[in-house]
Amino acid sequence: MYPELFRIGSFPINTYGVLLALGLLLALFVASRLAVRDGLPRERIYDLGLWTIIGGLIGSKILMLFTEEGVNFFSLDFLRSGGVFYGGFLGGFFALVFLIRYYKLPFWKVADAFAPGVALGQFFGRQGCFSAGCCWGKPTDLFWGVHFTELGHENTGVPIVDAAGGALHLHPTQLYESFAMLIVFAVLFYLHRHKRFDGQILIGYMILYSIIRFTIEFFRDDPRGDLFGLTTLSGLSTSQIISLIVAVGAVCFMIYRLTKVQILKSI
Repeated sequence: MYPELFRIGSFPINTYGVLLALGLLLALFVASRLAVRDGLPRERIYDLGLWTIIGGLIGSKILMLFTEEGVNFFSLDFLRSGGVFYGGFLGGFFALVFLIRYYKLPFWKVADAFAPGVALGQFFGRQGCFSAGCCWGKPTDLFWGVHFTELGHENTGVPIVDAAGGALHLHPTQLYESFAMLIVFAVLFYLHRHKRFDGQILIGYMILYSIIRFTIEFFRDDPRGDLFGLTTLSGLSTSQIISLIVAVGAVCFMIYRLTKVQILKSI
């Protein structure tokens, strides 16, 4: 784990930032390619992508303020942090909805073009989390457990010493999600060419990611806050509660759309 790639003078070039930027660029490239496949203008997709990224960054920070205690809005750490993914997803989604209406583009086709790119961006983003040491997992004796560096501990607070003073090994939850989302990207990219209706790729992404995130949360051990006390009441994390809501809604909508397509075919 290397939180810093190198320094330019006293200014550090963080691995997380480089990987996040790479993920965003590749996600935008994939979205533009899939959009053209559906007959959408490539130029508008780049415009949408850039504003969606800005909306996602703002949304991730806003949810972070609600879920994590002691967050200083004016601190450098707040600006450097990745924020909360679901907040970023919702912020980017609302920005996308507004701009699609503004540009008068077909919503479901645009959403289907962006969904695989989002999954690919998450692959790189979680690799960045791993390099920084954030979003860490619970202690484990499994052979793939990871021991983070002193620099990672200084930057994110990831624990590196157990109760006996020995090296602490943790579940690499960042890598669990990273490689899971790489598989999701491959599935969605393939499915895009064979989809039965517009919107199927976005709905598929929502179902798959919700299941993955809900499962991985059982292995996470970093402090993630308690939105409106829901974690205390349910015993589930904030992300697990959101995952359940998103998964149930997406499954119901998938069934509705598939049923509608079947009815139209039978007419």
